Amino acid sequence: MSEFGVFGDIHVMLADDYVATVEIRRPPNNFFDRALLASMVEAFDELSKDEHCRAIVLCSEGRHFCAGVDVSSPPPSKDKEAGHLYDEAVKLFANPTPVVAAIQGAAVGGGLGLALMADFRVASPEARFSANFARLGFHHGFGLTVTLPRLIGQQRAAEMLYTGQRVKSDEALRIGLCDRLATTDSVRDLSRSLASEIAQSAPLAVRSIRDTLRGDLSAEIRAATDHEKAEQERLQQTSDFREGVRATIERRPPEFLGR
Repeated sequence: MSEFGVFGDIHVMLADDYVATVEIRRPPNNFFDRALLASMVEAFDELSKDEHCRAIVLCSEGRHFCAGVDVSSPPPSKDKEAGHLYDEAVKLFANPTPVVAAIQGAAVGGGLGLALMADFRVASPEARFSANFARLGFHHGFGLTVTLPRLIGQQRAAEMLYTGQRVKSDEALRIGLCDRLATTDSVRDLSRSLASEIAQSAPLAVRSIRDTLRGDLSAEIRAATDHEKAEQERLQQTSDFREGVRATIERRPPEFLGR
C-alpha cells in the first residue's frame, strides 16, 4: 500500500489490489465541515480517474467514525460563493466508485448521513447509529430523507428520526443499517476484504451495475438536501434549537417548549 495523496484532513492510500483507503483525520470525533467534505470530494474525484482504483474504504482515525457537525462550535458564516456543505455531500453521492465504510464508535447526525453515502457499511461491536436531529430541535440533513428509508424502510426510518434513538451494531445489522459485523480490531480488514471482492469484478461492469441500481439517487439527494437545509435554517431560529444545543453541551435532557 502506498500513499496516493493528502487532501486537507483526508489521507489516501492505494493498494495493489485496486482498493483505496480514504481516512478522515480529525480524531477523536471526526466532526466535518464544508472544507472537510470538499477535501473528500477532491480525493474521491482523483481516485475515480485512476485506473488503479476500483473500490474505496472510507474510515476514520480515532474513537468515532463521524459525529457530524460540532454543535458546540459557532455556526459558519454564510458564504454564497463557497456554497453549503450539502453541495459537497451531493458530489460524494455522484462519484462513480463503490465505497465501503468502516464504522467504529459513533455515526451520528451528519455522520450517519456520511455513512449512508457508502454502498456498504461494516460495523464494529462499539458502533452506534443515530439520527439525533430532533433531539437538537433540528431537521435532519445529508440526504437522510432519501437514504434512511431506502435502507431500513419508511416506518423504521421515521422512528429513528422522530426519537433520535441510538441503534447498536447488532440491531443495525438486523434491520439493514449495516451489512457486516466485525471485531474491534478487524473492522478495517473486513471492510478491505469486501472492497477487494468488489475490485476483483470487471470495473466497467461494476460501475454500470451500480449506476443502474442507484438510478436517480444523485438527483433525489440534491432535491432532498435543498429542502433539508431550508428547514434547518428555519428551525435554527427557534428557541427549541437553542435549547437542544445547550442541553447537548450540558449533557442533560432538553426541555422543549415548541417555539
